[in-house]
This record gives sequence, structure tokens and C-alpha cells, in this order.
Amino acid sequence: MGFWDSLLGRSKPVQPDLDQLFGLPSAAVTLQAAIGFTPTGTGSVCFSSTEGGAFSQIRREVRDLLDADSERAGAPVEFSRDGYGYSWLVSRRSPEELPALVGDLHAVNTTLQDGGFGAQLLCSLVSFRDAELRSLALVYLYKRGTFYPFAPLPGQTRDNPLELQASAVIKDDLRIEQDLSRWFPLWGAPGL
Repeated sequence: MGFWDSLLGRSKPVQPDLDQLFGLPSAAVTLQAAIGFTPTGTGSVCFSSTEGGAFSQIRREVRDLLDADSERAGAPVEFSRDGYGYSWLVSRRSPEELPALVGDLHAVNTTLQDGGFGAQLLCSLVSFRDAELRSLALVYLYKRGTFYPFAPLPGQTRDNPLELQASAVIKDDLRIEQDLSRWFPLWGAPGL
């Protein structure tokens, strides 16, 4: 950062560190031991919808890459679009295969980034549930390089105490987003 940037209060954006995703299996163990949440086996990547031949080619490459996994038999990879116009790729694995699911999410993010679509990447999430069937997602913000928990409740409300509790529990496993205003709700996110 230069002198003028510093003087004018400008800062360089945080570079995404997709390897942060590999901290999720450790965070899952911590979540289960501390507050009883276990992985559901579902993860997803959210990105701004883009049209055109280049993006269609990348999308085919992502599907082919994930479908080529012989262990994925019967575990579909789905593309969908939410009510806000964002696209989602959803990967499903057995709940015990969290490291493989994280590998899927990393591969999707890397393929999109390397294909020139990094600016369209928004977030990735992995879903968890507890014995009471409460939902919790650990969300990776691509442009911030940080995580936050999202705990939706019926009626588009959030379980804020659970989110804060989960954040405190996993703070040693993942880089937590400190700006709570960036803990965006992901209403209707596939897999939650």
C-alpha cells in the first residue's frame, strides 16, 4: 500500500485464500464436541450468474471434474439459481466424507477462479445439524477470506445466540469474520 492510499484511508482488498477451506474438517470436530453439530454432507458454492460460452464451458468442466470421482456414485452435483438471481453449485457426500466435500468445494472455487471468474465468486458453505435438527452453516466469504456461522430459523429469522456460540467455539480452527455486519443471511441457500 502506498503513501497516498494510507493517507486517503484506502486499503488493498484481502486476497482469497482458498486453502482456508481445509480447516473445515477440524472445525467440524470442534463443533461436534462442543455443541453437538455434525456435518450433513452437503456443501455449496454461490456465485453471480454469468452468461456466455466461456462460463458455460467452465460450468461443464466443474461438473465433469466432480462427476469423475468414482466415489461419488449416487451423490449428485446440482446447479440451481436462487430467488435473488445467484447461482449455486451443490455437492452432496455422505456426512462422514467432509474432507472429500471440502475438496469438492475447493476444486469448484479454484476452477472458477482460474477460469477468470473469481470476481463472480461470493461464498461457499458447509451445512451442519444437531440432534434437535437445528441448521447451522459455516460460510466462507470468498472476497474476505473469512468464515462466519449462519443459523437460520423459520420465518427468515436467525438464531443469533447460536451463531455467536459457534463462532466462539471454532475461532481457533477458522479465521472468523470480525465485522458482524458481513455475516449475511443466506435465506433459501441450497443444502441448508
